[in-house]
Amino acid sequence: MTPVPAGDPPPQAGWPRLRNTLFHLYFLLRRPMTLGVRALVLDGAGSVFLIRHTYVPGWQLPGGGVERGETCREALERELMEEGNIRLAGEPELRSLHFNRGTSRRDHVAFYVVTDFTCEGPKQADREIAEAGFFRLDSLPELTSRATLRRMAEVCDGAAPSPFW
Repeated sequence: MTPVPAGDPPPQAGWPRLRNTLFHLYFLLRRPMTLGVRALVLDGAGSVFLIRHTYVPGWQLPGGGVERGETCREALERELMEEGNIRLAGEPELRSLHFNRGTSRRDHVAFYVVTDFTCEGPKQADREIAEAGFFRLDSLPELTSRATLRRMAEVCDGAAPSPFW
């Protein structure tokens, strides 16, 4: 078993791990290479929108897979509505592309920064999203994923972008 880096949530076990594995096997059969989108949604008050999935431990940036026939922007719009009731009010900024080698050897993520949006009410928990909300940048929830922290450092602190998610 690969050791978990400090700061990441503990590895999954039981049904969540099996469900995640089956999910990735399904995508492997449907798409030889996968493409996803994630967004750093920043409000004007120094807060960032984060989600906690029911099937992956830790807090993360909202996003998900780009479906066949869908543009990255369309996928971003769909995922932000599904995961946070967030509607784009302006153009998101495509900030960087990343190889997500932690998921598989074929997954890439288009990373966006969103500052022009409206929130159509708080996100209620469902089968996919356990919790969601805005958090101050200086007071992030415990178990915020390392990838999320790296993307925030790249955008907010000027850290050099990594080619890896």
